[in-house]
Amino acid sequence: MDVAVAIGLTGRALTRALYATGRGVVLVATAALSLVLFIVTTLATAFILLGVGVLLLPLVTPLVRRLTGLCRNVAARCGVPIATPYLPLPPLEPGMFGWVQRCRSILTDPATWRDLLFLLLNTLVGFALGLLPLTLLVYSVEGLVLSTGFWMLMRESGVNFWYGFTALDSWPHAALGALVSLAVFGLWAAVAPHVTAGHAHFARSLLGPSERSVIASRMRHLSETRSDVINIQATELRRIERDLHDGAQARLVAIGMKLGAANRQLRTNPDAAETLLVDARNATATALEELRCLIRGIHPPVLAERGLEDAIRAIALESPIDVEVTTDVPGRMAAPAESAVYFALSELLNNVVKHSNADRVSIDLRHEAGLLRAVVIDNGQGGADATLGTGLRGIERRCATFDGTLVLSSPEGGPTVAILELPCALYSPRTSSS
Repeated sequence: MDVAVAIGLTGRALTRALYATGRGVVLVATAALSLVLFIVTTLATAFILLGVGVLLLPLVTPLVRRLTGLCRNVAARCGVPIATPYLPLPPLEPGMFGWVQRCRSILTDPATWRDLLFLLLNTLVGFALGLLPLTLLVYSVEGLVLSTGFWMLMRESGVNFWYGFTALDSWPHAALGALVSLAVFGLWAAVAPHVTAGHAHFARSLLGPSERSVIASRMRHLSETRSDVINIQATELRRIERDLHDGAQARLVAIGMKLGAANRQLRTNPDAAETLLVDARNATATALEELRCLIRGIHPPVLAERGLEDAIRAIALESPIDVEVTTDVPGRMAAPAESAVYFALSELLNNVVKHSNADRVSIDLRHEAGLLRAVVIDNGQGGADATLGTGLRGIERRCATFDGTLVLSSPEGGPTVAILELPCALYSPRTSSS
């Protein structure tokens, strides 16, 4: 068993080293391209004063960013993810003014100059670190091949070959060369992944987002989510106003009219007055039910009284299809976040009922490490796309207000999996009945 484990570990180590060597070859190629693009970008920037650079720089910059994007992908495969730091470019307007504006946006983006510095340094760092794993591998294989007897062919042709400070002129020396080559092979297997990881950390130091771009991205996100919040609130207020006007208000007006008519007929026609009073009482009950429904649409009482877990179970019980709910939320969240999750899951369930032709849904809701995660899976026909409708897009906006995300996987034929994640803290023990 120990031998099998050792063989497995050795195989994984060799696989990692081979992948690292392949990434090293890619890094060597990026080093050569970095030199070319550094020269072209520098000339384009210098020629801006002559007017040629205004046209050349916006054409070269996408090539630079593709190359740095490739380096980020290589770094990610080494276990070092690098976020994209670029500020958004304005739309290209027609005419020379648009090109000048695009150049200005490129040159005022700190990531542009960090990319230029990366191109310069990567010509040396990328070439050296990328070539090292391949060199070690080739050198170790060369030593093994020569030690098996090829050294005799070399000697017969009049060439005295040295390997690792050892002259391969006899079998004892060839055996020593084989040991050296095995040591080099072991060194390659051990250091190759670390070498490419070192380049990944080097790339992150220059290609990662600067403090300014992080702040700008955060401000842009806050601006978008604030606008979404304002739009959502305005829509909700219009809905409440419409429901009150068309529902409860109209019924209350009708009740008042019926009570007035009953008052006029009370002495002359008591039977008709009694009928009007009964109708008014029934209308009052209907108006009260409409008000309760309106309140549930604003903030459901079960959510306020029992918490998110029981509120989700309540909408599951009211659903016309089979819904299985599993929860593990050992506390209460802030009311706005709790409400956002409730209505998001309610909307997801409504979408399943209306569009998916599913007959079974599962909802898994749990809170771990400061993150609320809800997974909704249905066995419907699939094909859901957040870009084609307002419902899923509204859920995304609702989640983004709290720095949350909605990830949707819905291939044709199903199943559809919606994953909602919301960073939040629990501040009190849960009051769920389960």
